[in-house]
Amino acid sequence: MVKQASAWVESPLQMLCAVEAHHAGVLGPATTVVPRAKLRALKATRRELGHLTLPEGLELAEPRERMPHRLRAVGDAFSGKVQLRWLTSVPGRIVVVDDGLATIRLLELLAAGPYRPLLRARAQPGALRAALGLAAAARLRLGRVTVFTALPVSGELALAVERAGVELVRHDFDWLRAQPLAEPGPAERTVVLGTSLVRNGLVRRDRYLRWLMDLAEQEPLAYYPHRREDPVDLALIRERAGITVHEPGVPAELTLRGLDAGQRVVSLPSTAISSLRVLLGPRGVTVEPVDVPDEWWTSRAAPALRSHLTQVTEVTGVTG
Repeated sequence: MVKQASAWVESPLQMLCAVEAHHAGVLGPATTVVPRAKLRALKATRRELGHLTLPEGLELAEPRERMPHRLRAVGDAFSGKVQLRWLTSVPGRIVVVDDGLATIRLLELLAAGPYRPLLRARAQPGALRAALGLAAAARLRLGRVTVFTALPVSGELALAVERAGVELVRHDFDWLRAQPLAEPGPAERTVVLGTSLVRNGLVRRDRYLRWLMDLAEQEPLAYYPHRREDPVDLALIRERAGITVHEPGVPAELTLRGLDAGQRVVSLPSTAISSLRVLLGPRGVTVEPVDVPDEWWTSRAAPALRSHLTQVTEVTGVTG
């Protein structure tokens, strides 16, 4: 009997990368991807993936409110619920798939040794939460940890991670790149990816919207909102002539595969910059990071956090 692996996913990117991890053989011959319930973006992503030819041995389960008891793969290693599950289950192999820039944060903490609690970059935890993060970090060392990522990882960090006993497996969306295109991308030359930085209080709303409106004065834009963008902001953007707002939810890696040479994607610091370069570079599409000016950042964005958020972008980005 083939042993089934369970992957618990809580974001569209996690779901896509769980499929890629199964395709790459990291999760074994049989995998059930279990999406967290009541998340509209996950439902949309599951529906889009269902239109493609899924790898053999992979099943997309119906959304659930509770994670499986035995977890082989997760995306959010900083989740308190995930860490509690690790502590209450038998130690074994754990695969962590991409969950945005938090993946780099995880690698840095794992490389620093077992006494660095697994906490988010912006976290200000109490004593109990810090203790849970520390216990989770120690518990992971009892089993085998694999981080499966498409993000650029420096040679220095990769070496430090491997020295810490963590397996680092890279991928370039091999399964997704092999899927046929169902429909072309948007007609506009420039595609703008929305951001959660405004909603999270890290980037000034007025500066971001002004930049977007100024860009729309130069040419028509296709705007793909971040799944956590403020509905009020989206309503204002929809009212602006020259901007076509698409429905949020499905990962840009899925929706923008049909872009052609001559088109471009611009975005504030985002994991999608790296992944879209992998997917669209061979098609002649440029993916340009926006260099966030100092005056855009709010007081909540500490220098260390700004550095963390921008480390997957190149120095020569698009200025605001």
